Amino acid sequence: MAKRTDFVMMVFPLLLTFALTKAAAFSTSEISGNSEALRLLISAERQLDQNSGVSDFIGQYSVKFQGCHHVQQWNNDADGEEDVRIKTKRLARFRLCPVDQCSSDRSAGCTSRYGDYVVDLDTFLQNFVSLQNGDACDQADEDCANNCSSDDSGCLQKCYQSYGAGYCLEEDKAEAYGFDVSQYLDCTQIDGGNDKAYYVGPYCANQGGDVRLGVFSDDTCTTFAQSGGSAFSNTFGFNLPYSSESLVTSQCVGCGSSDGNGNVETNQMCGNVYSMSGKCETRMAVDYPNESSCGYIEGIKVIREDGVIRSSTVRKSKAAAVSIGLFTTVSVLLAGYAFYLRTKLGRAQINLAAASQPLT
Repeated sequence: MAKRTDFVMMVFPLLLTFALTKAAAFSTSEISGNSEALRLLISAERQLDQNSGVSDFIGQYSVKFQGCHHVQQWNNDADGEEDVRIKTKRLARFRLCPVDQCSSDRSAGCTSRYGDYVVDLDTFLQNFVSLQNGDACDQADEDCANNCSSDDSGCLQKCYQSYGAGYCLEEDKAEAYGFDVSQYLDCTQIDGGNDKAYYVGPYCANQGGDVRLGVFSDDTCTTFAQSGGSAFSNTFGFNLPYSSESLVTSQCVGCGSSDGNGNVETNQMCGNVYSMSGKCETRMAVDYPNESSCGYIEGIKVIREDGVIRSSTVRKSKAAAVSIGLFTTVSVLLAGYAFYLRTKLGRAQINLAAASQPLT
């Protein structure tokens, strides 16, 4: 009986070690969040697209913005004491949905025949903002002007929001002040007065669900400037546009335009964003889907309730969870059995000792 107990106690830690090792092996399926790796990957894909030509099929799809994500990376241009060494790099994730399936009310946009993409936020904004502010804003401007008086800001705000086009009203305000939003879609220096330099640029807000303009103290738009908003308004005489309203709509924005002959062509903005993005077209109904960025995109988790994008360097594994549960159960059972054997052996030794005592 003692040998059996010793064997169990020897095997128990070995099984526990194996369980932990197995779980670690499953859970270290890493996907890098390094944007430099993504840049190299996208660069290779862009070259491939240039060699083969951007497919005209993109004109049959709509863009659905899914969120904004930022990563930290080393600033190779830092050469002064005031320069930040670790800068923020921002990325946009979006989905291409078939035009007839894209739903502006659904955070995912669509659930079949789609492609997922990730691209540098500056590139996305420089192309997407002008695309979304076209026909959609023209229609909202016309309808809201007819339904509201020009001095009823509350009515106008509700009207534009009903179109999912609050950004259009913000654009109108910016134009009234002579503020050209297109000049600030990447990090741009402004004169903040008092011989102090400020920078205006886009950043991820509202847990990644919005993209807004902010005031920063460095040329990478990493560090928010203290009292930056007041410095801007004091200098320019108006509040920074898009500081509380997203630059990017949650509406589906079509990529097709008519050529006048009944055919649909891919507009240039969608073509630009598509060619410069990392792609995962596993679920897209095309002959040659590009799946080269699926691993990276899978590492960016979108929380559907609020549009949050989170980066994870370690992917959770169902196999790991099953293994941990299985080996934990086995370990507990073995530990209980070992305790039972020890208790039984102890009682047997006591009884044997009592039986061997001489009778008086």
